[in-house]
Amino acid sequence: MRRAVLAAATLLMWATCAFPQDYPNRPIRIIVPTPAGGPVDVMARVLANALPPLLGQNVFVENKPGAGNTIGSRQAAVADPDGYTLMVSAASGLVMSPMIVRNAGYDASSFAPVVLVAETPQVLVINPQLSLKSVAELVAYAKDNPDKLNYSTGGIGTLPHLNAELFKSVSSTNILHVPYKGGGPSLMAVVAGEVQMTFDTVSTSLQLIQDGKLRPLAIVGPKRAPELPDVPAMPEVGFPAVTSGAWTALMAPRDTPAAVIARLNAATNAALGGDPMKTALAKLGAEPRGGTPQDLADHIQREIAKWKPIVATLNLKVD
Repeated sequence: MRRAVLAAATLLMWATCAFPQDYPNRPIRIIVPTPAGGPVDVMARVLANALPPLLGQNVFVENKPGAGNTIGSRQAAVADPDGYTLMVSAASGLVMSPMIVRNAGYDASSFAPVVLVAETPQVLVINPQLSLKSVAELVAYAKDNPDKLNYSTGGIGTLPHLNAELFKSVSSTNILHVPYKGGGPSLMAVVAGEVQMTFDTVSTSLQLIQDGKLRPLAIVGPKRAPELPDVPAMPEVGFPAVTSGAWTALMAPRDTPAAVIARLNAATNAALGGDPMKTALAKLGAEPRGGTPQDLADHIQREIAKWKPIVATLNLKVD
């Protein structure tokens, strides 16, 4: 992160000199392809509040939800590539929806990567009425009782869905999928005992865990989460492949000039290095990332390579 901040300062100095009057000279719009109030929307608004002092222009968020994130993503993809319409998207909308939704009208190549904003670890949680206390016990129970465990998600093709299917694959278990209309109903279904387990972000599960309404078994990430220091990470319990947390990225339409991308990248890195944004992201259970546009491009390609065969194996396609 320190290297990213130093690089950001250099890029910001160069970009400011390169565009003293040309860019930006009017407000910037960030399209968010998810409903207002969700984690992606909140992160976008945190970023929108942090950028104006660095760019000299107001930045506002416009929510365009629907159709598995594809409505807003399509609008952002076909916007003028002038740096005045951007998109903040999660992995589900940028990488997974184009694989799953027929005729989505865009894919990751429709955008120019700007910067990876933040990552939020997911956590495997179960209803505490189950006596299971570890991932090993969960796997053993699932194998001894095929088709008796159900897991909920906010819908087909969401990150919790794909993480659950990946977990099932590597653990050789058969756990039934019950999709709900959104992450909130999915989580409440586990609390109510309608289903036994789900994968959810740490930030939205934390209070329910602290209240004893959910039991955490493992962090879906390479390391433990600071909010749940006693909960092991998936690599610690024998499943290093199951480490995909939710991530959020700032994107621009394809063909946006490289100098504009550099200016936006530098400003966002500078914002991510500041205490206000660090504090705001921490409240969401998210870790600031930053880096170069190429870092984000490489990250997206790794995600596509990881999830494409899983989506193909599951034959996940929706209209």
